[in-house]
Amino acid sequence: MDLTTDASCASEPDDGAQDIGKSIYALAARLYPICRSITGQGVLATLDILRQHIDIDVHSVASGTQVFGWIAPSEWIVRSASLKGPCGRTIVDFADHNLHVLNYSIPVHARMPLGDLKPHLHTLPEQSDVIPYKTAYYTDEWGFCMRHDQFATLEEGFYEVSIDTEKVPGHLTYGDYLHRGQVEDEVILYAHICHPSLANDNCSGLALLTCLAESMRSESTYYSYRFIFAPGTIGSLAWLQRNEERLGRIKHGLVLSCVGDGGGPNYKRSRQGLAMIDRAAACVRCGPDNISPTLSDFIPYGYDERQFCSPGFNLPVGLLQRSAFGTFPQYHTSADNLDFIRPEHLGSSFQMVQDILQILETNWTPLNLSPKGEPQLGQYGLFSAIGGHKTNSDRVMAYLWVLNLGDGANSLLDISERSRMPFSEIAAAADTLQSVGLVANLGIVRL
Repeated sequence: MDLTTDASCASEPDDGAQDIGKSIYALAARLYPICRSITGQGVLATLDILRQHIDIDVHSVASGTQVFGWIAPSEWIVRSASLKGPCGRTIVDFADHNLHVLNYSIPVHARMPLGDLKPHLHTLPEQSDVIPYKTAYYTDEWGFCMRHDQFATLEEGFYEVSIDTEKVPGHLTYGDYLHRGQVEDEVILYAHICHPSLANDNCSGLALLTCLAESMRSESTYYSYRFIFAPGTIGSLAWLQRNEERLGRIKHGLVLSCVGDGGGPNYKRSRQGLAMIDRAAACVRCGPDNISPTLSDFIPYGYDERQFCSPGFNLPVGLLQRSAFGTFPQYHTSADNLDFIRPEHLGSSFQMVQDILQILETNWTPLNLSPKGEPQLGQYGLFSAIGGHKTNSDRVMAYLWVLNLGDGANSLLDISERSRMPFSEIAAAADTLQSVGLVANLGIVRL
């Protein structure tokens, strides 16, 4: 399989990862202004944009439906929200930034003194110039979010509170798209769709997976690939409940979030710990500097990988990010904007995901056909005619590793792990060695 990029996500193709990064960024920029939540028109509007690229199936779960131990919530409708000071001046307005209203806030129309208002104002004192992102999904609360430096200037007096929202019987909505492969076994690729105007978390993930799915349409793959766009926690649980009888088809999975900044990369292993997806993620590199991902073991906290990895399912699903959630100052604030994510970082994240999938598709077992001593690589044009170098090139080292571990018991992934060299380097070396008749291909290892 060659998961090459496709220009249809972009208006004008450039070349390689740089072009796909621009394409992903352009799509993320379209998604950024939308006020999303775990239900409501923001999710539908987002899916409508993604459906302009891929044929997503949209699924609805009625409010009040039992979803394992959860209940699908009422649908949230937000029209407007504003706070006016004693002199009638508007202090915060939902129209200026959709983080200004507590997500899932109940409606309020009241006039109250500052002392009564303050418990409903959310700020970050340690980051005084940003608006925090706060939610009240499963409780009846109301409130505003604002910059702390603005909060500090509030004067005593009466304030006009207007939050025009509703919680009504409706639906929780999610979407999925299936790229059919040669077999029904699936790789699931998941991004949460519930966050409002947060560019890295997770317009970046939604846009990257959409462009990836679009680029795969003309490709023949062994696995089938299911792309899921769902609200955090309740959305992944709803998908799992509705697809429980088919979960045996899932052989690998990856959750994507925060893939547009320049940090990391970071990979959190599945609950299984040594699943093939975990091993593959450890053997890819990121960006022009070929940075290895920082690996962390599974913990039952984070994004929706924890639902897929809950003990009743225990699916091989890991989490791929650039900067890990909660570790960068822009996280869950208005500073997570379109200036924080960059096309070049989105492009290198895209390439990382492609490289991981390439391992799942093409991990074959080489057999050294001249196993008694090292073959004379110079005879095949694979070694410099001038010897005595202090070190060998990465490609020559890759040849030597493939030949030495190519005893029929080690796959390319095994060799990549043992050599601590990128899978792509080992695979390229193995292909060359096969082309000159030094190794044979014993077949692809799927798990």
